[in-house]
Amino acid sequence: MHWIPLTDIAQLDAIDEASRSTPILIFKHSTTCSISRTALHRLERAWSVADNDAHTTYHLDLLRYRALSNAIAERYAIEHESPQVLVIRDGRCVSTASHFGITYAEVKEALAP
Repeated sequence: MHWIPLTDIAQLDAIDEASRSTPILIFKHSTTCSISRTALHRLERAWSVADNDAHTTYHLDLLRYRALSNAIAERYAIEHESPQVLVIRDGRCVSTASHFGITYAEVKEALAP
C-alpha cells in the first residue's frame, strides 16, 4: 500500500477537501499492538496496485501522534479505537471498523463510488 503518513492536524483539512471528489482511507495503527499489526498486514496483503492507483490512504501512528488521533475522533464524531480504519467522504466519516473487523472486502465496499 502507498501510505501517506498522517502527522499534522492541518492534513485533516486537506483530507476533508480531497474527500469531496473521492473517498479517503485513514488507518490508525498502534505500533505496539499485535492485533493492530495483524489487521494492517491483512489489509496490505490484499491491497493491489490498482487499489493504490484508485485510492488515497493515510497511516497514523497513534502512539506517536496521540493528540492527532484524539482530534480525528472529535472531528469525525467517532469513538477512538485501535486499530481502526475510517473512510472519509464529503468531509464526514461514513465508515469505520476496528480490530479484526477491518477487512479488505469491507474497506473496498466503503471506498466504492
